[in-house]
Amino acid sequence: MSLYRNSAWFLKGLTEFTKGSYEASSKRFVEKDLEVSAAGKSFMITGANSGIGKATAMAIAKKGGTIHMICRNKDKAEEARAEIVKETGNKEIYVHILDLSETKKVWEFAEAFKKKYKTLNVLINNAGCMMTKREVNAEGLEKSFAINSLAVYILIKSLIPLLEKSPDPRVITVTSGGMLVQKLRTGNLQSQRGRYDGTMVYAQNKRQQVVLTEQFAKAHTNIHFSVMHPGWVDTPMIANAMPDFHSSMKERLRTPEQGADTVVWLALAEAATTKPSGKFFQGKITHTNTHTHSNTKIQTVVLHYQSIHTLSHLCGEILFHSSLQNCFNSDTLEGFQA
Repeated sequence: MSLYRNSAWFLKGLTEFTKGSYEASSKRFVEKDLEVSAAGKSFMITGANSGIGKATAMAIAKKGGTIHMICRNKDKAEEARAEIVKETGNKEIYVHILDLSETKKVWEFAEAFKKKYKTLNVLINNAGCMMTKREVNAEGLEKSFAINSLAVYILIKSLIPLLEKSPDPRVITVTSGGMLVQKLRTGNLQSQRGRYDGTMVYAQNKRQQVVLTEQFAKAHTNIHFSVMHPGWVDTPMIANAMPDFHSSMKERLRTPEQGADTVVWLALAEAATTKPSGKFFQGKITHTNTHTHSNTKIQTVVLHYQSIHTLSHLCGEILFHSSLQNCFNSDTLEGFQA
């Protein structure tokens, strides 16, 4: 990231991403939007045992929704589930243990979920990771890319049939304001070249999520897709991966509940679906410009096409069974839309 972009992003964050900016903008929120019941609806939330994911699960559980918590650590997941049940009185909270870095397991989980459950109204892709050094999973994939991009792609792609037959289907992906300083780059998806910078890899993954959301929205118009930035939030990931930032900004960081506010609104509010599908949200406001730089329209189209083609091809290689390849191998956006 250039010094200019770094400075511009940080200044933008100080004015728009902090606890103070949330408190100021929350005065304009319409409380009536969330005077709804989620009873009878099911919600899948990845990374639901801590931070924004847990806060989201808690808020939706209070509205009566059935929650499917997708977590890696069983003990932490069960502890979070018990807390949610105790506080909300809602017992329709289910824990599913899954390592999102293992892409074959992600696919297998999604396929099994479709067979076991008849509906899924809302998928919330919240889980993410920011590595301090380059690591690969058992499949040889760089972990940040596997968790932040491939797992999101695979879950959405696999669960679309279940979402499409459920009432009021929505897909929400939690991104990061860091993606604002990243152009989409498809030539080094696994960060094999150059010096590994975990924060920049994370930001690039988040840019990929925005592009995927835009393309899924075009392909599946009966599902409402959105991607949102929660602001700078005090979460375990930030504390562990960015200790200096966390320490210096701790008093200004938003609470997990504040970070989850727009996620919950996008998941529950009828007003959310009046906004165009595939858009980026910050504080319940749709942002059409998701760059701090400029691409020409043709550059953007080409980059978006390349990202879908590359992800589809890579998933086809990972999920080597022929029936799975038929779902993922696509040389055109028409193939992606199937």
